[in-house]
Amino acid sequence: MIEQMKEIILQYVEVEESAIVPESRFIEDLGFNSYDFMSILGEFEEKFGVTVNETDIINIQTVGEAAEYINSLK
Repeated sequence: MIEQMKEIILQYVEVEESAIVPESRFIEDLGFNSYDFMSILGEFEEKFGVTVNETDIINIQTVGEAAEYINSLK
């Protein structure tokens, strides 16, 4: 799942693919702003066939946390 997420993340920010690891924080490490973060969550919903609960996203800060959350919705 992380590899599929990387493909989407790279469409939003200009970082080396190797910089995207489970511990990468969307805002602090990858340079997302809040609008981009909400947009990418929408893409994750579409790609993985899940529905993200807006109250849950407050707890998502890293790529790994996003992957775990999406897996929990399947």
